[in-house]
Amino acid sequence: MKKLSTAVLLLGTILIAAQEQEQEQEEKGKQIEDIIIVGNRNAKRTKLETPVPVDVINIEKLQKSSPQMTVQDLLNYVIPSFNSVRQSASDGTEHIDPVTLRGMGPDQVLVLVNGKRRHTTSLVNYQNTVGNGSVGTDMSTIPVIAIEKIEVLRDGAAAQYGSDAIAGVINIILKKDIGASASATYGLSGRNDGETYQAGVNYGTSLGKKDSYINLSLQLSHRGKTTRTQNHDLDIFGDHFAYEFAPNFADAKKADDDEIRARGLTRDDFNFQIGDAQIRQGQLFFNAEYPVNDQLKIYSFGGFSIKEGKGYGFRRLPSETSNVVASIYPNGFQAVLGSQIYDFSYAVGAKYNINNWLLDLSNTFGSNTFNYNVNNTNNASLGAKSPTRFYAGAHSFLQNTVNLDVSKNLNQFNIAFGGEFRFEQYQIKPGDEASYAQYDSNGNIATDGSTVIGAGGSQSFIGFSPRNALKKDRHSTAVYADISYDLDKKLNIDAAARFENYSDFGNTLNGKLAVRYEFVKNYAIRAAVGTGFRAPSLQQQYFNNSYADISTSGSNIVTKGIFRNDSKAAEVLGFDHLKQETSVNGSAGFTLKPAKGLFITVDGYIIKVKDRIVITSNITDSRLSDPNVVGQGNQVESGRFFANAIDTETKGVDLVVSYDWKLGGGNLNINLAGNYTETKITDFHFPEKISTPRDQYFGPDQINIIETLSPKTKASLGLNYGIGKFNFLVRNTYFGKVIRDGFPFGEVQEFSPKVVTDISVGYDITKQINLTVGANNVLDVFPDLQVYKNSYYGVFKYAPVQMGTLGSYFFGRLNFNF
Repeated sequence: MKKLSTAVLLLGTILIAAQEQEQEQEEKGKQIEDIIIVGNRNAKRTKLETPVPVDVINIEKLQKSSPQMTVQDLLNYVIPSFNSVRQSASDGTEHIDPVTLRGMGPDQVLVLVNGKRRHTTSLVNYQNTVGNGSVGTDMSTIPVIAIEKIEVLRDGAAAQYGSDAIAGVINIILKKDIGASASATYGLSGRNDGETYQAGVNYGTSLGKKDSYINLSLQLSHRGKTTRTQNHDLDIFGDHFAYEFAPNFADAKKADDDEIRARGLTRDDFNFQIGDAQIRQGQLFFNAEYPVNDQLKIYSFGGFSIKEGKGYGFRRLPSETSNVVASIYPNGFQAVLGSQIYDFSYAVGAKYNINNWLLDLSNTFGSNTFNYNVNNTNNASLGAKSPTRFYAGAHSFLQNTVNLDVSKNLNQFNIAFGGEFRFEQYQIKPGDEASYAQYDSNGNIATDGSTVIGAGGSQSFIGFSPRNALKKDRHSTAVYADISYDLDKKLNIDAAARFENYSDFGNTLNGKLAVRYEFVKNYAIRAAVGTGFRAPSLQQQYFNNSYADISTSGSNIVTKGIFRNDSKAAEVLGFDHLKQETSVNGSAGFTLKPAKGLFITVDGYIIKVKDRIVITSNITDSRLSDPNVVGQGNQVESGRFFANAIDTETKGVDLVVSYDWKLGGGNLNINLAGNYTETKITDFHFPEKISTPRDQYFGPDQINIIETLSPKTKASLGLNYGIGKFNFLVRNTYFGKVIRDGFPFGEVQEFSPKVVTDISVGYDITKQINLTVGANNVLDVFPDLQVYKNSYYGVFKYAPVQMGTLGSYFFGRLNFNF
């Protein structure tokens, strides 16, 4: 099987960050697809002429033949420097996949829609997944059927676009087509789970005037849960958490087996549910523009998404008497975390052209609300009176941005300047009292000295309490200017500067210079250098909660906490207040067009980030169990804090080769793309007053997440062949090795490289109807099995690394054009 996979890899992997890297610049009919608006504000350039690397992905063509159905999954298989992996048993992160670019964090990638800043989610990743301690943008809220193309700027751009653009910019451009199209997809994994349905329709029409349009998109989707666990040897009814801790293994196991049989059960009744969460989603989007006259156009776009997820927490066994109410769950339970995520956005603006000066005034609003519901669980301190369903609270984030952009093209020069005002607000709302409170034996909220019979709060996910609740906001004001110079398509120079003031931490000034020089026809070199910044998000400044996790010893489940950076606990332990991250980006590369239809780019880069914001390891300190410090009922075994704890340096290289070849009466597109990225921590920043050991402040597990948990090498090589009514796709994606550190109670494990093969065959039934069938990971490749000590006593068979744990997946899709 491995030999077959390797052979396919040598043949091809397809469709990479340039699926429609459409041939020569002089092919006028195709060139219009490659006009870009990220990287600079000169709308006349194509991606072949930019001083920094930009990929243009035709989503409609890509989605038609690819097994993937969401934006982040599609990009994961066509842009090697882009990574997104589904997580399991990780609270909210199961429901919103974190995405990264060039090995940086999810919050160091800026997402735009139609060139306007998109809001982030309200979710903080804190379950030791990729992007731990960061807040990203949920690209799955935008329906694929609404998207015309995606531009990916692989270069720092904070000087042009502001905070979060340290690693790059992803610009999602919505359709403005006149006409109608529809798509219906069904898929199933090779293990008969993870069943998926997706149906979407797109309709565009004129608003009664030339060049006017409104384009509407509706998409409904369902993704079933998967199970990727194995039988385990947990001590279900005994006094020890696992048999390896039992004084007499054989006797302990026999006692359990006798009890299981007496209850008419089998060991399968105590298995964990581990795998992808179930996700249901509905999305409605629009994009519209109306020319009032020759000088004035008004436009608007936006949409609404509702996502409902169902994930699973750690199983509570009957032996965990402090966590389980035996009269309700005599066999223990595995709690279900249900999410309701509401995402809303709109933009409205006007473009005015006066003497070739283009003025663009816009207001962009976005909000994200994440509600938590916990089912099939209990509050053990209530005993038999405990509910089994809890509303555990919510968090929300909104952002409103006002932009004024002014630009003009003056022969070889394009000048642009403008300003921005942004308002942001973050809120945490408490859940039901029983979701967070611990009660005494009389059914009252426990106070110091009360007698309690079990753990408080809804087990698996403890609800937000009034002490966690808050509502915080801030605003920022920015001015920018950039200028670009083009000399007969031979010499391109861009310069940009941006000054920004934040109400909560002060000022920042950043600049960028980029140059491209075509020294011989079709051969060019390019380079860029710039500074950047990322403001600490409101979520990082103010998120706080209590949560269930494996104890430091690894032998049971306990309550831990995340504390605000400005909390009394942070002050007592000696933490400094958060400040902005600062960065320096440098890149250099070349572009080649040595033959018709052949395009090659190679770009190296270095990104240095100072005062990077991370979440600490679990700090064990007796003061975190002192009610006078953390508040009554908020005592925890250990705590975590957000801090500017590290400096990092990221080095890497991107390669993209695309070749279009007319072969045997058809068209063959060959694409090779690869990325190598290495991130190292170059310095640590420990508060002077803190006495915590380094392994607790920022331990090996957290260093691992930054440096080695994502593949350093990723590549795609493939073939896309269209002939007559048929289209054939073969794509191999290479995921390099990763390392996972199970500290503090596990081991360091290396996961070997893997190759995932996608195939599909498309057939045009009529000019309007296309049928495509195929598979993702057709060879059923999985990450290496976890070593026992990292698998939670054998429960987690696979770690969600590299390509995830879905295995083979087969699909069929009908596409309609009317």
